[in-house]
Amino acid sequence: MILEPVPPYWPSHFRIKFATSAWERRACEALRRQVFCAEQRIFTEDDRDAVDAHAIPICALSTLGGDADAVVGTVRIHHGSERPGEWWGSRLAVAGPFRGTAALGAGLIQVAVASAHARGCTRFLAHVQDRNVPLFRALNWTSLEEVALHGRAHHLMQADLAAYPPMHDPEHGLVTFRKAA
Repeated sequence: MILEPVPPYWPSHFRIKFATSAWERRACEALRRQVFCAEQRIFTEDDRDAVDAHAIPICALSTLGGDADAVVGTVRIHHGSERPGEWWGSRLAVAGPFRGTAALGAGLIQVAVASAHARGCTRFLAHVQDRNVPLFRALNWTSLEEVALHGRAHHLMQADLAAYPPMHDPEHGLVTFRKAA
């Protein structure tokens, strides 16, 4: 009897929401370390900073049998320190095997901006790595200026809030589906 190899499990959908449990927050931190420290080598051992003390982490969860299985994407949002109504997004990361498969980056951005919008955001900004600018432009963001951060080219970008209706229940978030192969 010859057994054919079994293809690896691939989730059919993902939930993108606020990271509300301790395991989700820990997994978001681990994914950020993987992407920003191990892969991109922007930081040496850890990418955590003072913003993490008041930021809201958002996670993209893969599912197994309808239940959350693993964090495969993350971003954080926080109030700006200079202007009332100003919010920022930062540390957008998607696990390597899931990049480009389910619009996870776009979903994370959607939940980030729409949930801040529901909390009184009047201006949403992010420093975006140069290679990710086309994605943000496609999602109704405008580049305000080019800047260098952590030795890399970035753009200071602003979201068009009209494209992001307020999301009043980000603890449940939204569901995105895997692209057909």
